[in-house]
Amino acid sequence: MDIEKLKYPIGKFDCPSNITHEKLEAWISILEHFPNRLSNLVRTLSEVQLNTPYRPEGWTVKQVIHHVYDSHHNSYSRFKWTLTEDTPLIKAYNEKKWAELYDYKAAPIEMSLLAISALHAKLVFLLKGLTYVEFQKEFIHPDGNRHISLAEATGIYAWHSNHHYAHIENLLLSKGWK
Repeated sequence: MDIEKLKYPIGKFDCPSNITHEKLEAWISILEHFPNRLSNLVRTLSEVQLNTPYRPEGWTVKQVIHHVYDSHHNSYSRFKWTLTEDTPLIKAYNEKKWAELYDYKAAPIEMSLLAISALHAKLVFLLKGLTYVEFQKEFIHPDGNRHISLAEATGIYAWHSNHHYAHIENLLLSKGWK
């Protein structure tokens, strides 16, 4: 399998030019069900399996799980800033350096799985209460000073959930662990 397919098993995020109410509902449903899907996928993995990279030069399963929590935690804060400030410039973070920190390599995945579950419950509750106008509010990402609406951000994090789920699932299938 080529490295690009290993990096982007479901492809890169492609945001539709017109984000419909139905599309938002589908993305919110992905976010709502992701914690259980992820937990079911990884709950029986051994430490050796958790410490296996999903691709050459890639993160381990454990690092991916901790990354998902940190990434989605940052996203939740971005949603809150955007709803309470006027087009805020959000703070980016160096995800590669975060993945090298001690907790990513040593912390039990249960810590992040529980945190993902609680975080997604809060995020989904918030998203289900937003109006069309609120979904149009934007933040500015410092990488390229790109304006991102909360509707697009919802899609990005639904994609991000499925993206990392596919990393882990593809590894499990390729190793015969699933």
